[in-house]
Amino acid sequence: MRYFFSAIFLMMAQYCCAQLAPLTVEKIMRDPKWMGVSPSNYRWSQDSKTLFFDWNPENKEESVLYKVSTKGEKVLKAADTEKEIADAQPYSLNTAGTFGLLEKKGDIYLKDIKRDKVTRLTNTVERESNPIFLINGDVVFERDKNLFEMNTKTAAITQLSNFIEGEKPIKKDKELSQQDKWLKTAQADVFDIIKKKNADEEKAEKDKLKNDLPKPLHEIYTNKKYLSAITISPTGKYITYKLTTVAGDNHNTIVPNYVTKSGYTEDIGGRTKVGEQSRTSESYIFDVNRDTVYAMQTATIEGIKELPDYLKDYPKALDSLKKKNADRPINVSSVIWNDNGTTPVVVATSNDNKDRWILKLNAETGIFSTIDRQRDEAWIGGPGIDGYDAGNVGWIDNNRLYYQSEATGYSHLYLVNVATSNKKQLTNGHWEVQTLQLSTDKKEFYFTANKEHPGITNFYKISSNGGPITQLTNLQGLNRITLSPDEKYLAISHSYLDTPWELYLQSNNSKAKAVKITQSSSAAFNSYPWRKPDMVTFKNRYGTEVYARVYKPTMPDKNHPAVVFVHGAGYLQNAHFGWSDYFREYMFNNLLADNGYTVIDIDYTGSAGYGRDFRTGIYRHMGGKDLTDQVDGVKYLVENYGVNPAHVGLYGGSYGGFITLMALFKESTTFRSGAALRSVTDWSNYNHGYTSNILNEPYNDPIAYKRSSPIYFADQLKGNLLMAHGMVDVNVHFQDIVHLTQRFIELGKNNWELAVYPVESHGFVQPSSWTDEYKRIFKLFETTLKVRAIQ
Repeated sequence: MRYFFSAIFLMMAQYCCAQLAPLTVEKIMRDPKWMGVSPSNYRWSQDSKTLFFDWNPENKEESVLYKVSTKGEKVLKAADTEKEIADAQPYSLNTAGTFGLLEKKGDIYLKDIKRDKVTRLTNTVERESNPIFLINGDVVFERDKNLFEMNTKTAAITQLSNFIEGEKPIKKDKELSQQDKWLKTAQADVFDIIKKKNADEEKAEKDKLKNDLPKPLHEIYTNKKYLSAITISPTGKYITYKLTTVAGDNHNTIVPNYVTKSGYTEDIGGRTKVGEQSRTSESYIFDVNRDTVYAMQTATIEGIKELPDYLKDYPKALDSLKKKNADRPINVSSVIWNDNGTTPVVVATSNDNKDRWILKLNAETGIFSTIDRQRDEAWIGGPGIDGYDAGNVGWIDNNRLYYQSEATGYSHLYLVNVATSNKKQLTNGHWEVQTLQLSTDKKEFYFTANKEHPGITNFYKISSNGGPITQLTNLQGLNRITLSPDEKYLAISHSYLDTPWELYLQSNNSKAKAVKITQSSSAAFNSYPWRKPDMVTFKNRYGTEVYARVYKPTMPDKNHPAVVFVHGAGYLQNAHFGWSDYFREYMFNNLLADNGYTVIDIDYTGSAGYGRDFRTGIYRHMGGKDLTDQVDGVKYLVENYGVNPAHVGLYGGSYGGFITLMALFKESTTFRSGAALRSVTDWSNYNHGYTSNILNEPYNDPIAYKRSSPIYFADQLKGNLLMAHGMVDVNVHFQDIVHLTQRFIELGKNNWELAVYPVESHGFVQPSSWTDEYKRIFKLFETTLKVRAIQ
């Protein structure tokens, strides 16, 4: 857990009611580590006897290394010499489990498991990496973007690939004139010495062919492209790789930095905006035996030409694309080989975010056949599925492949027999498999899931053949598991509504009890009665169940005001039973409740943890269902908590700031005031990876951008608005809030305020900045929600 530099500290000292008296408030608020620092960065020793972690129970400047034994001994501070043991990476084993490979500090090590003997295979200035075993027992590793094979019996090293950066040089033999050709021929006719030299040269060339000289390696030029995803088949027969063309002619944004050591304004290099050109890549196969390179045939992928449905809103563009009948650009993952090297598999994703294929590759021809296709007219995503590469996909044996899919609406675990195409769903229900790990013997899957409740996670296991699910942990709240290498112990990072993260240890047994190991929160923190908010649900206007937290005031203000907190990130879960990543806002919500406000924190449409349809419910319209969920949440408070609908405000940062702006522009009858922090005001200014999933590209789908960007609705501002933004924000650029400010000026709006923070990026760092920001938010609510509403 991070140090808690929260603005709430000073605010609570200034505004807090008598309920905070047990805390020595002033002293606590001035100490940035007053709350305590939770343990983190768990890693097991390779013998599974010791768990190492970072911790700071003494409130030092930074965390240090601690350890605890599985024998039940006390937590001890680890010696400096034990850091290497703690950070040691596990050996990757061969199929038989008799030998292991490890890269350490750029060299390769081989471990004989039975004899517990380690041999250093390389000791070079160059960096060797990504070691694997071939079926013949040899070791292949990567050095300077090329593959080398080491014979483990003789230690002989053979270079397998010959990738060369740049373009192949063009050899231009000098063309002899007719005069020069005649002279050259004439010399051989006249002089015996010239005849002999020519004969000797011919003989030397023939002798080269007779001698058993090494065959020259096939030269593969990258042609100024980026080389990646280099893999070799377990048989050593095929080498696959990817060449990526970096997008050209893009405009990178610049973030000016005004507070600098030099005294001059300096530029911070920024990202590109949504809609800029994306990188493109092609994947290739090098057949070592045939000494031939050929491309993977992406044109053979099922549905490669299929266009997204949203284009129906743009008939001319759709007609033009249909006439072109072009393949959609895609990205292909690294090749995933089964153990015997007979079947290569890749995961491909379309650049328009609508398709994800799991494909069997014919390595001899480069042709693909479909194992599984996930199509979503919004965008492909979800736990175990997101990402530029493969996600949770792997082999159980030489025929069966496992993967995750949202085919049923929730991310679940599937098996497919690649030889027969038979599929089997191993888990199902209205819950998500959030993490996944195959056991070392490949007989079981371990996974984290919110099976019991969307806001409660526990650890489970299931046979790799399917069958009943066994629940291994039973701690109410959120649980993050680090499994020991021998799979006998669970290190559990556990938190609850009002309790920050702590370490528990448990045997890997469903009947075992988790034992608490650390106590991190301070006595001062524990002396305040932090609320366990009511965990509630309500039906939104579309009939969907929405989850939320409600913080009740002990003594409601006479005006019965309410505040809606809107979490950021969009795809994030906050109405869960664990300690919130928004710890400052959790404490601020307590402060608001202490001062008579009812506070609701809603997992609105688009939030994580609730499946595909909830995740994609904001497609092509941010500020649609995610906004009306806030309004419906206020209605729930009015009906169930006695809130006065004329005294409601809201606040949030990043995506939460965006929703706050949209609320004050489009739902002004519900929200009287709001604080929008580091807000997106125009989605065409944001990055490509996030925004194009939800809104496509601005030039392809301008409808989506115009109905989703607050700047187009600025004329509708009626309530009181506070905006706060860091001037060196490299995520949501300061330019966003500047644009909206100019729009307000042009519209002649008066009821808005902008607070700027010259040294802050997206996530504030300085305690003084947090303090200033939350003082302003509190003042906004005190002056707008506790006064008589204007009729």
